[in-house]
Amino acid sequence: MTKRLIQIFSLLLFILILGACSDSNSMNGMDHSNMDMGEKQEQEGKAEDTTTKGLQPTVSTEKIEKNEFTLVAQVRKHTLTEGKDITAWTFNGSVPGPEIRVQEGEDVKINLKNELQDPVTIHWHGIPVPNNMDGIPGLTMNAVQPGESFTYEFNASVPGTYWYHSHQDGVNQVDKGLYGSFIIEGKNDGKFDKDYSLVLDEWMSDKGSMQMDESTDSGSMEGMDHSSTDMKEEEKSDDADMGHDMSSMYDTFIINGKSGKDVTPLPVKEGDKVRLRLVNAGFMSHKIHLHGHDFKVIGTDGQEINDPAVIKDELISIAPGERYDIEFNANNPGNWYLECHGDMEATQGMKALIKYEGFSGESVDQSDEKEKLPIFDLISYGKEKKAEFSLDQKYDLEYTMDLNTDSHKMQKKYTINDKTFPNTDNLQVKEGDLVKVKLINNSKSDDHPMHLHGHFFQVLSKNGKAVQGSPIIKDTLNLKPGEEYVVAFKADNPGNWMFHCHDLHHASAGMVTHVIYDGFKPDFTPDPNANNRPE
Repeated sequence: MTKRLIQIFSLLLFILILGACSDSNSMNGMDHSNMDMGEKQEQEGKAEDTTTKGLQPTVSTEKIEKNEFTLVAQVRKHTLTEGKDITAWTFNGSVPGPEIRVQEGEDVKINLKNELQDPVTIHWHGIPVPNNMDGIPGLTMNAVQPGESFTYEFNASVPGTYWYHSHQDGVNQVDKGLYGSFIIEGKNDGKFDKDYSLVLDEWMSDKGSMQMDESTDSGSMEGMDHSSTDMKEEEKSDDADMGHDMSSMYDTFIINGKSGKDVTPLPVKEGDKVRLRLVNAGFMSHKIHLHGHDFKVIGTDGQEINDPAVIKDELISIAPGERYDIEFNANNPGNWYLECHGDMEATQGMKALIKYEGFSGESVDQSDEKEKLPIFDLISYGKEKKAEFSLDQKYDLEYTMDLNTDSHKMQKKYTINDKTFPNTDNLQVKEGDLVKVKLINNSKSDDHPMHLHGHFFQVLSKNGKAVQGSPIIKDTLNLKPGEEYVVAFKADNPGNWMFHCHDLHHASAGMVTHVIYDGFKPDFTPDPNANNRPE
């Protein structure tokens, strides 16, 4: 009997060992393309130094092979901070979506899968991609329908700090979380010990707000007049000078999807050279202050500033769609804030703590978001050098864009030369044309951050005064009421391109025009059933 029991026990033990081996083998054969992005970077970077990149939410980009990624548009619950849970539209389950980081000159493939109930696209904001990869529904492609996929392919030709976001019904979809940062590391970038991307945004966390939940029926949205239903649209008024009532609409400001104490700290070591990439994915401008350190502004919209000077205690005002890169030396051990300044209660939530590793003190920098500090002046910053364009050279096309606000039948409209899209006059260009554009903001209370797709432009003057410092190359330029800028660009990327205000309330209410290349033929046929909504 004892011998029989020993035989049975031995057989059971053999079965258990065999099962364990089977489980182990199945793990070895798994498809690790879904591995957490941070884990992959950690494993791939063990041979590197201690450089830290991104500090983005821990999510997977489903990295299939080098520079091939999958982004899945899907509904998820998201916590902004303790007690503030919202329903978000996400890429890969996170707000913001995963940071994509590649090297200059590399080919990139991104597979978009749409698991939402509404159509969606992705626009690569600031990156000069081929026209059919720009992600504009009805202009460069048809919106990707629920349950369908689309693959974007382009070359990461120009290094810099960029971002990606939905351009289908953008005033709603970006507002709900469909965005992320996109970094192209340059071959000649300086050496940084820490490199962090900080994506700024603002949210309505009130359950009674106009944000739609996952039960939204996409079919019920078709045919609606969204000029009066946009989530971030200002309250309609017959007063054409009334701006957005942002203070009552947005109660939570966030950095990388979190607010206040839940914003992930930025670890540094004494002696580190630190790069901060600031991306504004929201619809409000934010004034950012770095405490306790001198710093340089080394880039705007991803493009380098020539010989930037060291500054301190100046506010970097970042408009919707803009990016600013700053660098500082970690030479002041302690716990210091990078914070937004302003008078709104929500401003307090937009701050990140810079934490020195090994700092023995317990003190934490005192936040003072209402402190009055000078605003950084890009127009006279850095040193002059020869640039591509000048005010007095000959141009093939000169165009004026009078940006204004109008009110008609209790609805506010935003106009270009007194017209609203699709009735605005296009900029008709030939490949190779040199184009000069005068931008004038005649709205009395609204900023207009104007964004040109597919091209960079050079800023030549502000309010009649020529740029005094470094050449300024941008793709998004904010005009405050009464301001006038002159910019220039070369028509060197054939296609049909949007030129619009990146306060997407304004775009959805008319402030859009197109740059149209003579003779260009799109390679897609607009589908009237795709519900293409390009703002």
